[in-house]
Amino acid sequence: MTTPETPRPPIRVVVADDERMVRTALRAILSAEPDLAVVGEAATGEEAVSVVREAAPDVVLMDVRMPGTDGIRATEQILATLADPPRIVVVTTFENDSYVYDALRAGASGFLLKRADADALVQAVRLVARSDTLLFPAAVRRLAADHARVHPAPAPWVARLTGRESEVLRLMAEGLTNAEIARRMEVGPATVKTHVAAVLAKTGARDRTQAVIAAYEAGFMNGR
Repeated sequence: MTTPETPRPPIRVVVADDERMVRTALRAILSAEPDLAVVGEAATGEEAVSVVREAAPDVVLMDVRMPGTDGIRATEQILATLADPPRIVVVTTFENDSYVYDALRAGASGFLLKRADADALVQAVRLVARSDTLLFPAAVRRLAADHARVHPAPAPWVARLTGRESEVLRLMAEGLTNAEIARRMEVGPATVKTHVAAVLAKTGARDRTQAVIAAYEAGFMNGR
């Protein structure tokens, strides 16, 4: 006899943007989805930190440019002060923006353009909350490559990666899921999960996005 699966609780989202119209539009799009729930809004970075502490969301849509405490500082504060912080997605007007790169370096899990359509927004929130892949991997790689140092400083962690871990990091940068990496490497998913955990630990990264950023900054992706 089978029993119905317990439905997952909705993904809890906080929207932070200094424009009321933008917040209203984002709330309307997200609230129309049964598996998403907007649990708070903020008009400044300072408010975002406070609302996140109160509402305990799974995902924060963070405008990168806000008065006072901007999205970068707010991201840093949230990740530094909460024991179980949410995933943060930077919402921006321009993709190749130094502010966006700084936010990713500060710990944001990805970014989304303000001109993205409703489907892209919804899928981005779901992906960041519940998936083991990068959000828009090609865009993250391009941004990281554009901002990486011309002469990267040697990173001690590079030498500590095993051959398998190095391969996993490169496949992570391509945006492959654990299951896809397992098929590519012809190993079991549990083995990939172990390698991913080792990569994150050795690079000092919170998630895949930070690992890829670290890889570009160390010159790892160029084979240095």
